[in-house]
Amino acid sequence: MTTNLNSLSEARRAAASPLFANLDGDIGVSFEFFPPKSEKMEAQLWDTFHTLEPLAPRFVSVTYGAGGSTRERTHATVARIARESSVPPAAHLTCVEASRAEIDEVAHAYWDAGVRHIVALRGDVPGGGAYRAHPQGYGNAIELVAGLKAVAPFDISVAAYPEVHPDADCPQADLDNLKRKLDAGATRAITQFFFSPDAFLRFRDAAAAAGIDAPIVPGILPVSNVSQTRRMADMCGTAIPAWMAGLFEGLDDHPAARQLVAATIAAEMCRRLYAGGVRDFHFYTLNRAELSYAICHLLGLRPRTAPASEKAA
Repeated sequence: MTTNLNSLSEARRAAASPLFANLDGDIGVSFEFFPPKSEKMEAQLWDTFHTLEPLAPRFVSVTYGAGGSTRERTHATVARIARESSVPPAAHLTCVEASRAEIDEVAHAYWDAGVRHIVALRGDVPGGGAYRAHPQGYGNAIELVAGLKAVAPFDISVAAYPEVHPDADCPQADLDNLKRKLDAGATRAITQFFFSPDAFLRFRDAAAAAGIDAPIVPGILPVSNVSQTRRMADMCGTAIPAWMAGLFEGLDDHPAARQLVAATIAAEMCRRLYAGGVRDFHFYTLNRAELSYAICHLLGLRPRTAPASEKAA
């Protein structure tokens, strides 16, 4: 057998310390959920929340359907988290199909319920198509952030796109838009999911060069359903590498193996981000705990708090 430089390099890398050995667990995490549509889904959501709660997330966010289609369910979920847990909840709000008065009313209701964190998004038109602002509404996320700050001193997160927002003319225009959102009063940016650590690290460096000094938190989507992920990626302009699709090939009838592969891929990506100096991660859980919990564990994070139900016992 012939040994070449590439194989020697790979052998040295394989013989080095295990990828996840001796990590300090010095990361901060947050988790995203979507509001449940049925009693069964609600039970799954709360099982997921209580599984992840001991990891002491900095916040958990709850999504908001296009045109406010999940407004009541989002509000109920966020309000329950605020009542029953010490974990700070964050409610998503979008500009889509709502007047300023309607959005301000929702924001006031969140503040009155004890919610202090909003994820402010422009949003997408239901069913696709070009975005059109409501005639009496906020025109974009920049206006929404400023409007929310006028309602109350919310902590506000906004979206960022390492691979450029589909509606942006160019990467620089997208960065300029992000800076305007932060200058309007947002505290941090959370990125759309991505599958290239280098894409995030380049974006982070470009943002810093553009004068953005607010935290930019990578959004991590552990993939368990490739076809679903591909649909989501097509909507937001995220590239799915061919090698990743290949790793899931043949696993449709092997859910346990599929989860192992999903956790491995996402954990390795997070480890590379960690090596690049990243210490905060936002996980898109799809209302399932196992993958996000496993990745956090590999990164050295251990339970720090007892669930609120145990504290009350």
